[in-house]
Amino acid sequence: MEYRHLGKSGLKVPALSFGAGTFGGSGPLFSHWGTSDVAEARRLVDICLDAGITLFDTADVYSNGASEEVLGEAIKGRRDELLLSTKMSLPLGDGPNEAGSSRYRLIAGVDAALKRLGTDRIDIFQLHAFDAFTPVEEVLSTLDRLVREGKIRYVGVSNFSGWQIMKSLAVAEKYGWPRYVANQVYYSLVGRDYEWDLMPLGADQGLGAMVWSPLGWGRLTGRIRRGSPIPQGSRLHETASFGPPVPDEHLYTVVDALDGLAEETGRTVPQIALNWLLQRPTVSSVIIGARNEMQLRDNLGAVGWALTGDQIARLDAASAVTAPYPHFPYRRQEGFARLDPPML
Repeated sequence: MEYRHLGKSGLKVPALSFGAGTFGGSGPLFSHWGTSDVAEARRLVDICLDAGITLFDTADVYSNGASEEVLGEAIKGRRDELLLSTKMSLPLGDGPNEAGSSRYRLIAGVDAALKRLGTDRIDIFQLHAFDAFTPVEEVLSTLDRLVREGKIRYVGVSNFSGWQIMKSLAVAEKYGWPRYVANQVYYSLVGRDYEWDLMPLGADQGLGAMVWSPLGWGRLTGRIRRGSPIPQGSRLHETASFGPPVPDEHLYTVVDALDGLAEETGRTVPQIALNWLLQRPTVSSVIIGARNEMQLRDNLGAVGWALTGDQIARLDAASAVTAPYPHFPYRRQEGFARLDPPML
């Protein structure tokens, strides 16, 4: 396993990490992700650790805390061998203080997460969404307190826009509070929006990407083909409306390219899609999920080799879309392009 620095920090994380959203699954979304009990979760954790995957990611909203509870039980006796990442800010209930990033919510929420995880610290703590109602100063001063108390080690965000991150970094710089070093983002061959603003921001400001749903919300598993219905048993039947949309023709163009490279390399479609991500700028770790051992072992085959430059270029071409404003002039017009050195 390759290990990379998490953004501009001293913490090293594995290139592949494990997403525990499949643990203890319940409800209309998470029950279709996976329903691993403690015994199965422990087996998956063992496989991960044997392969060098030492980072496990979860969130308080995953099955209303059940994911954290199952993960906590699965790592008993092995806590010092791994890193724990969790997230908070999305609603956990209907109460007036059960959503957001207020001082009240964060202090109580971190204590509750620590109890569910059965640990005394969270290695990477991320805000799951931007709370526009709570002043940034209140959020960051609370995170500073939690770091000083030793309850959290590193801080990051997920699902923030560029201006929200930059405002937070400016306030952190002003007061000497912890800076965000992680940005957990949706990024895949069928969802490359991260590249327009958040990737250059991450490169400039030192935020490492932790990629969620790297297989395009289950669309790049190798089971979806042009001209065929979504296979029975695919979670897309129940969960497609919860995730990022992908136009059918764009999906099939990408799948066609992946199929061609799978035949050429002898690798599976998911392995190729994950390997492409591992070679993108700013990516610190790609979070893989698995409902069972077979899926996990297949995903582990994404490391230890690399696509060639030509193969990457073919995937880039198949997955490319028109840049949104204000980016498209920089891609189309020479005068603009000369002012914008390409990252990719």
